[in-house]
Amino acid sequence: MTTINARTTEKEIAHLVRRVGFGGSKEEIDFLSNKSYEESVDYLIDNLDENPVPVDLLRRYQIDLSDVRSVFSSGSYWMYRMAHSKFPFEDKVALFWHRVFATGQNKLIQGKVMTSQIEMFRKNGLGSFENLLIELSKDPAMIMWLDNQDNHKENINENYGREILELFSMGVGNYSEEDIKECSRAFTGWTVENMPYMAIKMRNNTARPFGYVAWQFKFDENDHDYGTKEFLGEKGNFNGEDIVRIICKQKATANFLARHIYHFFIKDELPVPQWPHKEPIDPNAIEFITESYFKNGYNIKEILRDLFKSEHFRSEEIYNKRIKSPSELVVNSVRLSGGFDIPSEEVYQATISSGLMGQPLLNPTSVEGWQGGEEWINTGSVMQRINFCSDVLGNPEKILVQNIFNKTPDKKNKFLF
Repeated sequence: MTTINARTTEKEIAHLVRRVGFGGSKEEIDFLSNKSYEESVDYLIDNLDENPVPVDLLRRYQIDLSDVRSVFSSGSYWMYRMAHSKFPFEDKVALFWHRVFATGQNKLIQGKVMTSQIEMFRKNGLGSFENLLIELSKDPAMIMWLDNQDNHKENINENYGREILELFSMGVGNYSEEDIKECSRAFTGWTVENMPYMAIKMRNNTARPFGYVAWQFKFDENDHDYGTKEFLGEKGNFNGEDIVRIICKQKATANFLARHIYHFFIKDELPVPQWPHKEPIDPNAIEFITESYFKNGYNIKEILRDLFKSEHFRSEEIYNKRIKSPSELVVNSVRLSGGFDIPSEEVYQATISSGLMGQPLLNPTSVEGWQGGEEWINTGSVMQRINFCSDVLGNPEKILVQNIFNKTPDKKNKFLF
């Protein structure tokens, strides 16, 4: 691995906290500048905030935000968490996976199943990619989003089998139509408990409290195809976990994941549908990430640790080369201003603003998710960005503005390490 051991600068730390989290205040940057760069990387990615959401305050001030009954409240719950976590790296990574494994609440109706998926991303998103794909395949939101509850041994449904290959792991051009069928056969019987009732609930927004009951994974052995399958050149009585194991050892999987990581953490890439036809912007960086993938046993956290310490990440040529997604912009602005004082209507306004800019949290329009880059920028979205930042960062009630008026250091910054 190639690393740089030069003296850490404030500019470099500012770049690091933008990509690892959602930006930082001057005091936070000063704090990290007193460490070596490598120590700063380890500090930001190894520490976790055990309780970033004050559930007691949510229940007191915003009951809907607390029990995430609706599409809107579930996105707002996550917005509050991202804006208030002292160490937001795991939520930044969850946002990355939400973009890759796009699942939309517009089809699933109720909010609990989506917040459960984001929690799954936080729990598993920094571990083994193999384990993450298995947990994704068992996730009730994903099962219902891509209709795997309708994938039966006597009548396969190829939706999930196709998307796990095309959009979640390998990319177009690295598998055959027959591989899709065999993959789908392996995932027969991967469904949810009490499926007929839950499927009805998914399609009908039932009255509370039933609209926010959590769904549970179920393996129905009576509906699983135990026959021999041939997948990506291997033959056997494969189940879903076997399929994931085979997927993860492919060079194409490592390359596809590397390009996603580059696109999100390094520099805006071309839209994903163009990847089979266009070479990466920086093939050397992709190869570095791919090598780290195999070296670290598919472990995402260690891949990112390698990347953040590498010349590919530290090069000034990639500073400010990403257009922030709406949610990143909103969370960055809120955190910089001092955060939300209490769970209030401000949280909902921030969530609405992210949607108006083109990224309604937990509600991508399709399984392709958001392409990012210049997709975020048009006449309307730019005006929304300017107006939101002006309102938040110009609010005289916020800590940031009060400190500017008083010309004092940010002693009240609740995010200071």
